[in-house]
Amino acid sequence: MKSFYHYLMKYRHPKPKDEISRFANAAYEDHSFPKASTDYHELCAYLELNADYLRTMATFDEAFEQYEIEVKKS
Repeated sequence: MKSFYHYLMKYRHPKPKDEISRFANAAYEDHSFPKASTDYHELCAYLELNADYLRTMATFDEAFEQYEIEVKKS
């Protein structure tokens, strides 16, 4: 199964158009991001403690929900 990080990287963009693109760009630069994780709670805990680049956790929630629909359920 594709990790959340791998899924998120499809949103990277040199000129971010939305919050998820900004999140993807920042996660790419975050060398400590749990790149192999597929677990919501592990990722959420990491982001709450370490991701000062994330304006709101709602952005993560939205991205993770899309991840579940597109990757985890298929």
